[in-house]
Amino acid sequence: MTTNAFTLDDLRRILLEGAGADERVDLDGDILDVQFEALGYESLALLETGSRIEREYGIVLDEDLLTDADTPRALVTAVNEHLLAVPRAA
Repeated sequence: MTTNAFTLDDLRRILLEGAGADERVDLDGDILDVQFEALGYESLALLETGSRIEREYGIVLDEDLLTDADTPRALVTAVNEHLLAVPRAA
């Protein structure tokens, strides 16, 4: 488990580990405000992404958080807000 903030690089890594990437999509590009659907990630892939975030960061995310966060920026922000609000074991 990590104690660092959740970053876009963390999200990229988790997306690739969980669902891979459409070869037409450059996840290394400026993707912060691109809709997940346009990046090739449907709801099932985002649920898997959420599960991986939960395991790695030792938190529990509400399913609505994953459906409401429709861009990488929104998901990174929501996860970081959750990390700040929820006390975790040391």
